[in-house]
Amino acid sequence: MNHMIPAIHAAALAAAPAAATAPTSAAIPANLQVTLALSLVLFAIGLFGFLTRRNMILMFLSTELMFQAAALAFVAFGRMWMDLSGQLMVIFILTVAAAEAALALGLVVLLYRRKETLSSEAWAELKE
Repeated sequence: MNHMIPAIHAAALAAAPAAATAPTSAAIPANLQVTLALSLVLFAIGLFGFLTRRNMILMFLSTELMFQAAALAFVAFGRMWMDLSGQLMVIFILTVAAAEAALALGLVVLLYRRKETLSSEAWAELKE
């Protein structure tokens, strides 16, 4: 049994561009830098929104924004290393975000029915 690469595949591999290989740590592509900068800005906006807002709906939206920023970073690194593990992590992030959104909706409805407000300060008594 011959395990050699067929000639047509060997020619295709030889003609493949050098950019398809994973970059070294010294050379980070410009598009990766832009994507990671965007991810950092989105995460910072989400963190700022979560820490400064007192409305629970806006706090949950800020959490979702932080999830999406992390997902964008995973996809960017997965693309840089030509690996599908970044996209796999995004599936898990989306699953957690969907569960968080369902739980948040139920919690917001329950809390609004009890106190007629969505301010997190009204629920400070639950800190015990």
